[in-house]
Amino acid sequence: MAKQKPHINIVFVGHVDHGKSTTVGRLMYDSGNIDEQAMRKLREKAEELGKKGFEFAFVMDNLKEERERGVTIDLSHKKFITNKYEYTVIDAPGHKDFIKNMITGASQADVAFLVVAAKEGIMAQTKEHAWLCKTLGVGQIGILVNKIDTVDYKEDAFNKVKTEVLHLLKTAGFKPDTVPVIPISALQGDNVFKKSTKMPWYTGPTLAEQLDLFKEPEKPTNLPLRLPIQDVFNITGIGVVPVGKVETGIMKVGDKIIVVPAREGNGVQGEVKTIEMHHEQVQEAIPGDNVGFSVRGIGKKDIARGDVLGHITNPPTVVSEFTAQIVVLNHPTVLTKGYTPVFHIHTAQVACQFIEIQKKLNPATGEVLEENPDFIKTGDAAIVKLKPTKPLVIERQKDIPHMARFAIRDAGLTVAAGICLDVVKK
Repeated sequence: MAKQKPHINIVFVGHVDHGKSTTVGRLMYDSGNIDEQAMRKLREKAEELGKKGFEFAFVMDNLKEERERGVTIDLSHKKFITNKYEYTVIDAPGHKDFIKNMITGASQADVAFLVVAAKEGIMAQTKEHAWLCKTLGVGQIGILVNKIDTVDYKEDAFNKVKTEVLHLLKTAGFKPDTVPVIPISALQGDNVFKKSTKMPWYTGPTLAEQLDLFKEPEKPTNLPLRLPIQDVFNITGIGVVPVGKVETGIMKVGDKIIVVPAREGNGVQGEVKTIEMHHEQVQEAIPGDNVGFSVRGIGKKDIARGDVLGHITNPPTVVSEFTAQIVVLNHPTVLTKGYTPVFHIHTAQVACQFIEIQKKLNPATGEVLEENPDFIKTGDAAIVKLKPTKPLVIERQKDIPHMARFAIRDAGLTVAAGICLDVVKK
């Protein structure tokens, strides 16, 4: 069996209509991931809908409604294999009302490409997306200056946008000198998969070449073990088999573990007997591994989805309150003290009450706009204090960022997203 290539999640973000979907479609097509026949169908469909030139975008835009509106509504995932890596491409929406998906996308992305149109440059959402990528822990970022054909492939037009965007990323907390900036035309196919002949002044990599230049995300093996439980099975002859994905740390056969909150919040302890991955027994599991494992000393009724496993020597943090930084993405009215929506944190879903809104922030810069505001609304960022309605495992961003992110949902909508800054241990 060939050794699997390292896996990287990549998200394409940026203002609406700056060409994210077209860029991804062009990459897929020029690299042979989509055949000519499928492309021809999309081209005909695009012309039929009066959207000539949108055929590449349609590669990612699977929903009928998206095709008719010409915008991306939901996340679509596509595999893209390079020489070095296996990428999962998450195409994230730029539209304001769809930014919720951008959150669910970015929070699982290791790498982001920020797409900026050469003519328009930085727009409102370009700023928000840059800041969100940072807040949600996207480690590496690249810039695609798209639609370079609309400025006649001119170097000075490219440099102007490049300078602006690098400055923006610096304010968001990225190191500008590590950020690649690539001039492309997704529609014409320049510098996406094929090197352009129209920009002799640019000597850097194409988008496809850059994909091999990103670093493999470091697996957080040195952090404490955290494995959120997804499911618990009772298998005849083996016993209780919990299933889940290792987020951080390493779990080995023979480890003494604790699962919390479990049983009324006190946790249950046991020992790892066996670990199985892809139907094979393994001796250890590392971050990213989806495993089933059998445990001595834990009954089927003891643990459930949303509980988190760790070593007895460093148990997961169960909190009675926590402070978080959130971005309100989509709320019909306003959020005030007392509001109690459902928080989705790792595999847990727990209602949490807003006890205090401490600060309102500028979503594009993070600066404090107001102390103790009465309410916050869509588009606002804030620091808030929250109280879970039942014991909950969450970690501080500075300790274990992978266990600090969450989405807030209410009546089928993602209302907000955020990250835990501080906790009051139960």
